[in-house]
This record gives sequence, structure tokens and C-alpha cells, in this order.
Amino acid sequence: MAGIVAVTGAAGALGRKTVEVLGEAGWKVVGIDLADVSGETVALALGNIDLTNEQAMQGVARRIEAELGGLDGLVNIAGGFRWETVLDGDVATWDRLHTMNLKTTLVASRALLPLLRTSQGAIVNIGAAASSKAGMGMGAYAASKAGVARLTEALAEELKDERVRVNAVLPSIIDTPANRSDMPDAEFDRWVTPEQLANVIAFLLSPAASAITGALLPVTGRV
Repeated sequence: MAGIVAVTGAAGALGRKTVEVLGEAGWKVVGIDLADVSGETVALALGNIDLTNEQAMQGVARRIEAELGGLDGLVNIAGGFRWETVLDGDVATWDRLHTMNLKTTLVASRALLPLLRTSQGAIVNIGAAASSKAGMGMGAYAASKAGVARLTEALAEELKDERVRVNAVLPSIIDTPANRSDMPDAEFDRWVTPEQLANVIAFLLSPAASAITGALLPVTGRV
């Protein structure tokens, strides 16, 4: 039976679809984002939240406990992308993507873990297929997502005897309006749709995946 799940990056393309899919599966969803979060499809909408700020996220944990009584799952979607070569790019891009992709995942997980320990819940992180081998222009992004992969593995080991599961999905190109705009000549039907990825996330949160932890699951469509 589904419970209460927090989704970071809930205002983005993948976040919105994940909120929708989890809601349809019976989860009560807490939507968390730096941007505004619509209250129509979530049990608790928390916008204007700095996911890199530990105090802010600890405040989120207190609100979830006070208003919903606990937490059974966390999906760390918040993040970003930039195509930039190592030699012609900016060192600041490495800091920015590290903060957006890895630090948000770390801070949210640490802040909400007390609730997840109580429920013996599950965390699903959004990694990237590119984290295993970076192509041209993908250095900063792939490095930050490789950090997410290592965080996933380390945290899974730390928590496995407490029966808190930690896994990550590794998508290729996600079929979003932004990606279509950036790559107008691509074959969009080869990409992974937000709904397909959200369905895999829902599975990893569910009791059907109770024996899976520390997994880095490729979700690459036909790319």
C-alpha cells in the first residue's frame, strides 16, 4: 500500500509527471522545489525551498511530520544540465552542476532520513546514463551525476541493515520540451518519456522492489 512520498524538483517536467504518476498509484505526494509548486496534484506543496540549505530542508522535514505524520519515500529529481566542453567552458559550471545535481540530493536525503528511518522507507535518486562514460561537452554534468551514483551506493550500504533502500535511475535523454528545443533534428521516439521514467521510479518505491538497494538502473529507451 502506497504511503507518503516527497519529490524534489516537483515543478520541472520530470517532477510534474512523477507527481502525477505517484498520485495515481495512491501516494500522498509532497512537492518540493525552489520554484512554485502547484497544490492541485500534491498533498503538501512546498515552493521557494533552497534544497542546498540544510536548515531549510530540516524545516521541510518538520512540516511533513507535523502535517502528514511521516514519510515513506523520497525522490530526488532536482537538478540541471549544461553542455560545455572542458577546455572552452567555465570552471564555475562544475561548481554549479555539482550543487544542482549532487548537493541537493545529499542535503534532501540527510534532512529527511530521520522520517525514512522510522518508516523503513525508500529513496530514489536521478542519476544519468552519461555518468559511466562522458561524451564531448558532458564532463561537468557527468561528473556531478557520477557523484550521485556514488552517493547512492554509499548510502545504500549505510542504511541496508535499517531496511531503508536507496537506488538510482540512470536515464539517457528524457523527452522534454527543453530537450526537443535543444535537439530539434533528433528522433524523439527513441528517447525516454517522463512517464516511462516515473513508472520505474514508482516501482523502486514500491514493496515489489523490497529486495533492491544500491542499484543503478539504466532507463535508456532506444538511445
